Amino acid sequence: MTERLQGRTAAITGAASGIGLACARAMLAEGAEVILIDRDGERLGALVAEMGAGAHAVMLDLMDGAAVSAMLPRLLACTGQLDIFHANAGAYVGGPVTEADPDHWDRVLNLNINAAFRSVHAVLPHLVAQKSGDVIFTSSIAGVVPVVWEPIYTASKFAVQAFVHSTRRQLIPHNVRMGAVLPGPVITALLDNWPKAKMEEALANRSLMEAREVSDAVLFMVTRPEGVVIRDLTILPHGCDL
Repeated sequence: MTERLQGRTAAITGAASGIGLACARAMLAEGAEVILIDRDGERLGALVAEMGAGAHAVMLDLMDGAAVSAMLPRLLACTGQLDIFHANAGAYVGGPVTEADPDHWDRVLNLNINAAFRSVHAVLPHLVAQKSGDVIFTSSIAGVVPVVWEPIYTASKFAVQAFVHSTRRQLIPHNVRMGAVLPGPVITALLDNWPKAKMEEALANRSLMEAREVSDAVLFMVTRPEGVVIRDLTILPHGCDL
């Protein structure tokens, strides 16, 4: 442990599992106080008890727009500060458009786009006022390469990339950095609805990676010198042909 994040507080959405949890553990190991944001209160309670005094829980349903917009005081109540905000929570949908349920699309689009943007909007005034901070989005390789078997998910991540690229430039005068990590396929619950044959093929071809690989990339982003920003960091399993 090098404690590169000593004295900083990081808040992470969707932190009860997957990439969010891996990032929370990695930042805690580097000396940060971490605020785990998720709707699963029972899971959050177990995690902060396991992770120790540096971990804090904020139970929040990101689909509740009013609650998301009002979350900043709840975050600041944990440690009195906020230095890193990781908009990580997301949902996945794949498959042929002709066979899909548009109601499922709505949830994916609302969580991946509206809730992510709203959560960042809620914390930006604090970061701008203090003239420092990092905002990280969990995007996807699907945000830059249209993936034929997941058109709705791809569209949501293209929207994330557009938001990051434009908003990042608005924040330059305020010394707030914004960037996106763009993983290829990661072994998380988001892939639970992959067809069994597709999952077996991906594992055999080394085209899946672990969440901790993504957390290493996020740590790299938030530990750059103040004058440097990693706008986009793409990380792929070696066997991924996207």
